Amino acid sequence: MPEALLEVRALDAFYGDFQALFGVSLTITAGEVVAVVGANGAGKSTLLNAIAGLMAARPDAVLFDGQPIGGKPAYAIVTRGIALVPEGRRLFPSLSVEENLAVGGQLGRAGPWSLARVYDLFPALSERRHIASTALSGGQQQMAAIGRALMANPKLLLCDEISLGLAPIVVRDIYSRMPAIVAEGTSMIIVEQDIMQALGAAQHVYCLQEGRVALQGTTATVTREAISAAYFGV
Repeated sequence: MPEALLEVRALDAFYGDFQALFGVSLTITAGEVVAVVGANGAGKSTLLNAIAGLMAARPDAVLFDGQPIGGKPAYAIVTRGIALVPEGRRLFPSLSVEENLAVGGQLGRAGPWSLARVYDLFPALSERRHIASTALSGGQQQMAAIGRALMANPKLLLCDEISLGLAPIVVRDIYSRMPAIVAEGTSMIIVEQDIMQALGAAQHVYCLQEGRVALQGTTATVTREAISAAYFGV
């Protein structure tokens, strides 16, 4: 078995007294793309936030490169090589496209991603590098959010709802760039409600239902019927 890059072990997560995750476990190896699917409120974003250091977690509930990182602050997680593309993009509205990208590179982590490389991946951003991020289309904003995360040269890229609010043709365009990201040595966890897009990009899928793993397996062997049943809890 390949050595795990990230292990989530029986992770519980809470918002105050409300428990959002119940013993969730997940594994991803180097060079792998994992899809996490589920309905609204299933706990998908909570899982990514816990991995990224935005939610409290037991130290041994999240291991990265064999080291416990659960509960560490977000800045420490980024330093270790995990970057998050948040739901809703969350670009800095007062900054230009290029300034937003440069923010992602502040750590100076060694790796293949630079401004030039991000512009190669997303040429539309190069053409608009000096305009305000708010002037971009929704798809271009998503490209900028992905590019900003890549500028941190992560080993693991966490993508939360890439397709949210975007036209299908734009979603397909963004997903078509993912093989180039993985080819540079970056593993990915993709949280999606668009099951077909997620399954087409991933090798392994986890389906969350009410904060629990209802189904997991390789995308080559898990049937669409099984995923649908786990997704809706039927």
